[in-house]
Amino acid sequence: MNEIAAQWIIGIGLAFNLFGTIGLVRLPDVYNRLQAATKCVTLGTCMILLGVLVGAWGGHAGITAMGAKAALCAVFLLLTSPVAAHAIARGAYRSGVRLWEKSVIDRYGEDIHPERPPAECSEPDETPGV
Repeated sequence: MNEIAAQWIIGIGLAFNLFGTIGLVRLPDVYNRLQAATKCVTLGTCMILLGVLVGAWGGHAGITAMGAKAALCAVFLLLTSPVAAHAIARGAYRSGVRLWEKSVIDRYGEDIHPERPPAECSEPDETPGV
């Protein structure tokens, strides 16, 4: 029973990893790609590690060494992946990597430069008769 559940969980994790890698190839800019990598690949890899944990469960003996290592790796991944993605996105923004031209809003740019909002966020001038 544990083997079948582990295989299903690992399969779901592989599907999330596949969608994340497709997102890395298909999405238009570094910020969207980071979101695909962080969300999909983190969840997919944690699901694979959870499947290993379920598959390595020793029945009455409890958790095995392989299961404990898988759980520790999942915790480490959940703690470090969002922090790394945030650091990469912030570094890319500060080094001048532009947003995709169809991006709607730039909240980080508004926070950094409140005196001059980005052009896509400012209201158009509405002067009647011009």
